[in-house]
Amino acid sequence: MDHLMGYVDALREGAGRLLFDSAAEGLLVVNGEGSILLANRQLEFMFGYDEGELLGKAIEVLIPKDVRGSHSAHREDYNAQPRKRSMGKGIDLRAVRKNGSEFPVEVSLNHFRQGELLMVMALVTDITDRKIAEEKLQQMNQSLERMVEERTRALEESQYLYRTIARNFPNGTINVFDRNLKYVFAEGQELFRYRLTSESLMGTSYLDRLPLDVRAEIEPQLRKVFDGQDLSFEVETRGENYLLNAVGLPDAEGNVHQILVVEQNITSQKQVQETIREALEKERQLNELKSRFVSMASHEFRTPLSTILTSTSLLKRYNEVPEPGKRLKHLNRIHTSVQNLTSILNDFLSLDKLEEGRVQPKSAPFDVTRVLHDVVEEMEGLAKSNQRMLLNCSANCTLNADEHMMRNVLINLLSNAIKYSPEAAEIAIQCEEVGDQLYISITDQGIGIPESEQELLFTRFFRATNATNIQGTGLGLHIVKRYVDLLGGQIEFRSVSGQGTTFELHFPIHK
Repeated sequence: MDHLMGYVDALREGAGRLLFDSAAEGLLVVNGEGSILLANRQLEFMFGYDEGELLGKAIEVLIPKDVRGSHSAHREDYNAQPRKRSMGKGIDLRAVRKNGSEFPVEVSLNHFRQGELLMVMALVTDITDRKIAEEKLQQMNQSLERMVEERTRALEESQYLYRTIARNFPNGTINVFDRNLKYVFAEGQELFRYRLTSESLMGTSYLDRLPLDVRAEIEPQLRKVFDGQDLSFEVETRGENYLLNAVGLPDAEGNVHQILVVEQNITSQKQVQETIREALEKERQLNELKSRFVSMASHEFRTPLSTILTSTSLLKRYNEVPEPGKRLKHLNRIHTSVQNLTSILNDFLSLDKLEEGRVQPKSAPFDVTRVLHDVVEEMEGLAKSNQRMLLNCSANCTLNADEHMMRNVLINLLSNAIKYSPEAAEIAIQCEEVGDQLYISITDQGIGIPESEQELLFTRFFRATNATNIQGTGLGLHIVKRYVDLLGGQIEFRSVSGQGTTFELHFPIHK
């Protein structure tokens, strides 16, 4: 338990504060028993609690009383088979504030382990505004349907009112055709748009006004209406979209000699629908990004947190004997790892800025050899059994660039080399200076990248088909490529499936 609380304290007092207090959504971490270990200010504000008031409480205090009884069973089922999961879509998921008021939410769950202990991270989104918007939209649709019904009744009650309404029918026309599809009646604002009058159309053929391709599409449909089949269909002509609703007008004997065709220009509605579709797609991508963020966080935190835990354990040993030099070394490693963790969090929280090119490097001179040795030493603690990292650096230069970005690039590439290589494999790191260029290569003996998928390697969230059973988010190399571009360098790779991969970095040296 002390081990766990040490981890929680480190996350709360270190880089975790940036994640939990800066996130725009509610974030919390619970253990396997459902006790709240961490909760950011957004979540506390969302539920009406003071800072730190939720810590140690059962997660069920955030759940309405009428469903609390079943939640513990759901939690145990999740702990038995933990997985990334989105909740609230398609169902009425509610949460309860401290004052007892309830509100709708969506929840994304993910998990990670600290030793043998299961941790569950939840991202909570208040969707009250969305629910209100949906209700307003439904009310608007119902209102529009009522308006159509009222207009239909008015047309049946009065011919005068019928013609008046038809003449002012927005963005379309109301037409009556005989069996030869000639105009018997025509009114609507669309006529004014084309400078037509109902009088000029009487007795003329509707089909003669249509382009040949559209005529061939519409005529068979309208013929069906004379046989008693009501139809509604869309056509596109001259770059615009029209909705046609056609019904038969039976006489006293029930025979259909005329049909009513309501023709409406829905081009603007199509554009609105497309805008809404794009907005919904962006929202879907955002929700997916939020869900992936939880997974990415647990993945990317592992390297610095493992370094911190390893150094902490060694510090305990050195505390028993006078080893001030070694203690200082590991304290520095802890400090560096916490800084790196904070930097990783900054990257994730600024991912959209990185994608839009709004992240700028902070250049300063640094010793390339020193950084390489530091990174290799830091990553050795994460190597698999008997894996060896062989560093051969002949460069002796100072690079004027963003050292933090460079470290993240090297850590990410070495982390991948370790992860995708078997035990007892060698990982070669070469560094040399050729003219005004610095060359760094990292070669592993791992699973490689299928040739057919290599062009997608640096895209966001890409995962090769031969790596689906290996933990990863598909974001690391995307960030690496962005960082290398910002550093003014280039990244290339060679890979053979089943034999290994080599990444080459080129950076200009400004002496």
